[in-house]
Amino acid sequence: MMSEAFVAFVRHEEKLLLLKRSDSTDHFPSLWDGVWGVGSTPEEVLERVSASTGISIESLHYHGSGPERGIDMGRSLVDVIPVLVVADTEDVEPAGIYTRSEWIDPGRLQEYNCIFSDIDMENAHGLFREMYGSVGAFLYIVKTAIGSEQRVADEMHSRLHGSGSMVSLQSEIMSILHPPAMRGYVFVESSAQHHVEKLIGRSGGRDPSARRGLNQSPLKNAKTVLPGEAPLQDILPYLEPKAVTSGIEVGCIVEIVMGAFKGEKARITSVAESKEEVSMELYEQVIPMTLNMRGDHVRVIERVGE
Repeated sequence: MMSEAFVAFVRHEEKLLLLKRSDSTDHFPSLWDGVWGVGSTPEEVLERVSASTGISIESLHYHGSGPERGIDMGRSLVDVIPVLVVADTEDVEPAGIYTRSEWIDPGRLQEYNCIFSDIDMENAHGLFREMYGSVGAFLYIVKTAIGSEQRVADEMHSRLHGSGSMVSLQSEIMSILHPPAMRGYVFVESSAQHHVEKLIGRSGGRDPSARRGLNQSPLKNAKTVLPGEAPLQDILPYLEPKAVTSGIEVGCIVEIVMGAFKGEKARITSVAESKEEVSMELYEQVIPMTLNMRGDHVRVIERVGE
């Protein structure tokens, strides 16, 4: 049974909705919020979200809830449960106690002064992010030794799915990814940074004193978890596969790196991106010769205009 007080986090695709409270509201004036409400059923949550955002109930979907947190509201301790709601639209009209709305990358939550940040509780500034993490997820970046990225990612996966104590983190670690174009880093999707630190055996971060007394086996070549959540928009360029002809233009001088003509130099005469092929003319041969090859069979050594 869900407790009465809740904060609903509304997602549309990869974006999170923040609503700014009026400066005249009794609690958390002028701070950013999800949708605060009182209710004990998914239907009541959706009704509250709809009334606060202007999004029709038909366009809202109750996704689930996380563990409740005791929040010091001044005169009483209120149990608040985080809820995740998915919206089919990003068209929002703030109403009630809310005056503004913004769709943000969850990785930028730390840039906003959110509810709970003005109360006298430990880690008050991070409470809102922690509650979101219990129903959503953040991206974290693990710094590794150059050339060891895939081995680190594989070992992290093995720790999660082995027979040791790390299997308890399976519900907290959603994905592990090493984009080939990003050297020295591995991306981990998790509910909180400390889970990633535990997975690589670096609980407590870089401060050695914070790690004293902890029984952990550091993962070889996994150096640290970079502080803070990583904005997805900064990561997406590394996740999108690039065509093998990317960066090759007509007029470029290339070196052939595969096949019978390996080591020969040529000038690009045309680029067929749909076929991922390039046409080029060998210009150091006695008799000019034109070849067609895949874009990844050549290496650009001189670009147009250089």
